[in-house]
Amino acid sequence: MYQKFFGLRESPFNVNPDPRYLFLTRQIQEALAALTYGIQNRKGFILLTGEVGTGKTTLLNRLLGWLRGQRVATAYIFNSRLSVNDLFDLMLAEFEIQCESREKSQIVLRLNQWLLDRYRAGETAVLIIDEAQNLSPDVLEEIRLLTNLETSTEKLLQIVLTGQPELEEKLKSPQLRQLRQRITLRCRTAPLTLEETFGYVTERLRIAGANCEPIFSKEAIEMVHTYSCGIPRVVNLLCEHSMINAYVDSVRPVPAHLVEEVAREFQLDEIAPVAGAGFTAAGQAANTQSLLENLDELLGRLRQMGAAAARERKS
Repeated sequence: MYQKFFGLRESPFNVNPDPRYLFLTRQIQEALAALTYGIQNRKGFILLTGEVGTGKTTLLNRLLGWLRGQRVATAYIFNSRLSVNDLFDLMLAEFEIQCESREKSQIVLRLNQWLLDRYRAGETAVLIIDEAQNLSPDVLEEIRLLTNLETSTEKLLQIVLTGQPELEEKLKSPQLRQLRQRITLRCRTAPLTLEETFGYVTERLRIAGANCEPIFSKEAIEMVHTYSCGIPRVVNLLCEHSMINAYVDSVRPVPAHLVEEVAREFQLDEIAPVAGAGFTAAGQAANTQSLLENLDELLGRLRQMGAAAARERKS
């Protein structure tokens, strides 16, 4: 497809959370440092939040790769619409803990013994729950109780809760105040600045095999930032489809007008900020929120567009 046209080994803007493509902005670096510090020092509860599409799952995949390289036992739960029983079943399965009884009390005793054995061996266990804003108050309370599995000085189980900003709002509920008080570290992901967008696009192209020749014009990347509001997932989609269009038109580097065409196709021009004298941080926040609210629809349209382009190339 377009990879050969641009001299690339692979597609640089896939929306899959490939940890190789994690771009280390200042906030991402701080979040990764906080997560590794909290786990290594057995801080117990760590909270990671950020808007849709700002790289939380990619960051978690990088963290998981590091943890597995350190031979740390990990349980990664990404389907957060679960019951209390589901939570314990998934934990046992992920940690590969055998327990004959299905009684919660026996499961907790077995888990506690397993954690103590690891602790005595100088080993750590980490539970990571993604999309945690969807957890019910009952499940969140059970997760809080897991922090009672401890020695007199340290927590036996390190827990990372990850979710959208709604998770922070949920944790402000009076019934979850005990859980909120146990969070020892908080970190966040955020949209990219214009400078970071340039770095993000350049780095992904480099990893995919780009040489020194420019693939996007400066104006095109500025347009990508404008219409994406700095949300990495939307940056990926705009860049991917702009490159497809440039390949079809045999144009290189990708010009700004092709980015505009893709943005108009998916009505991003109706919600994206327009740089100018009246541009404010409040306006940026409002436009970003509007884009996020329409992100699922945007993803569906872009996938349909990609499928249509693939069918046209085959015909």
